[in-house]
Amino acid sequence: MSPRLAQAFGLLPDYLGWHVLLSFSALVLGVAISLPLAVAASRSARLRWPVLALASLIQTIPSLALLALFYPLLLALSALSLATFGRGFPALGFLPSLLALTLYSMLPILRNGTAGILGVDPTIREAADGVGMTAGQRLWQVELPLAAPVIMAGVRTAAVWTIGAATLSTPVGQTSLGNYIFAGLQTENWVFVLFGCAASAILALVADQLLGLIEKATRARSLPLLLIGLGGLAGAVALAVTPLVVQADRPAAYVIGAKNFSEQYILAELMADRVEATGARVTRKEDLGSVVAYRALASGEIDAYIDYSGTLWANVLNRKDNPGRAEVLKQLTAALAQRDHVTVLGSLGFENAYAFVMRPDRAKALGVTTIADLAARAPGLTLGSDLEFLSRPEWKAVESAYDLKFKTKRSYQPTFMYRALADGEADVISAFSSDGRIAADHLVILADPKGAIPPYDAVVLISPKRAHDPRLLNALRPLIGRINVATMQSANLSVDRDADKDTPAEAAKALDRQILPSP
Repeated sequence: MSPRLAQAFGLLPDYLGWHVLLSFSALVLGVAISLPLAVAASRSARLRWPVLALASLIQTIPSLALLALFYPLLLALSALSLATFGRGFPALGFLPSLLALTLYSMLPILRNGTAGILGVDPTIREAADGVGMTAGQRLWQVELPLAAPVIMAGVRTAAVWTIGAATLSTPVGQTSLGNYIFAGLQTENWVFVLFGCAASAILALVADQLLGLIEKATRARSLPLLLIGLGGLAGAVALAVTPLVVQADRPAAYVIGAKNFSEQYILAELMADRVEATGARVTRKEDLGSVVAYRALASGEIDAYIDYSGTLWANVLNRKDNPGRAEVLKQLTAALAQRDHVTVLGSLGFENAYAFVMRPDRAKALGVTTIADLAARAPGLTLGSDLEFLSRPEWKAVESAYDLKFKTKRSYQPTFMYRALADGEADVISAFSSDGRIAADHLVILADPKGAIPPYDAVVLISPKRAHDPRLLNALRPLIGRINVATMQSANLSVDRDADKDTPAEAAKALDRQILPSP
């Protein structure tokens, strides 16, 4: 078995367990909410249209957007709860994912439930009324049993949708089979991508078949078949979540966060390895967006992660000035401690700055060496960026400083952004200065004569609840000032480009051996 496939199987119990728990919980909640609404809608034509229209409207919202929308909402409610009752609740991960997927599951259950009840033969209803049944008796003893096959068909559809959409819960901090897909796409680990897709598809097929058995039992009015289906479903869920129950009995883990690109995966693994070497248990929350990651840290839902001074300066402090690298780091450290009680442990020693990058042949042909030169050519060029850059304050600052007006702007996952540059689909990209692909491909970094792009020191952030935790601080403090940009570029390239590519975990171990003694 290949090392990558072995690694994928090693992660499966945790990823599958959380995926099943999340999908099953959302489906159960979806059924519990949708069936009463379906009954009410079948009884009232006035209620029926708005209920079904609202469910349909929710379905039109992309599932990833729906998942993301719940995080800031729950974060605000958690802060309100903390201020009112002295206790908040986790807003990252499971809860926003559960609520979003519950809403996403409702339409097929609600629509089929309403149609199934309304589809009961009117003469059967009249017969039930004729023998003196109450409205409740008629519902439970006549209408629901007759509508059950149609309702179960809706539940089956909802289950498949929910299992598929649950893979998108990774960016809001929920572990799922989507971890394989997001990490695999970023690092071009196609074993992970295919493994995650296959695991999700198999899970959906198994759930559909077990629910199909229950549907068949409702059509045939077969109690033994119903018990087999329910037992199989319960057994499958119990088997999948058993590893999570075992983990719950262990001591509380440190939570290390990471954003959604190779350098972040490597550095998160490096931090996790250092903490695990002290005997502590560590969990990872990867593929977080910049705003989500910082908010999760400030609220104590992750304990540590690496961010960049320019990102925090612009996105968190909303600063647009650039007083210089050292001053940005100094003021940032003081401001985050005062405002959010977040500790900036220090800089790792390198910058990963945004930089406008071109192929050397293209830059030479256009006579472009600076962003100011680029501004004159921009109306005929295509800009490629990562998924965040065009919505960030840094882009607005550069755009304003140089009056940049590109013909076309396209967003990519970072891996595909570099491919777009190589293939000529993009003329210039917003790259990262610590990315090893810049040197490997001999790309040209355009100078920023106006200093519009702030400095981006990679800094270790510690959450308020771990600000005085000696184990965590002693494990991570030796990293400060020990990684230069060339070393980081080499580690990144080993994951992104080398023929025999490393995994982020392998790159982190190599980096650890290179820069640090054993803790």
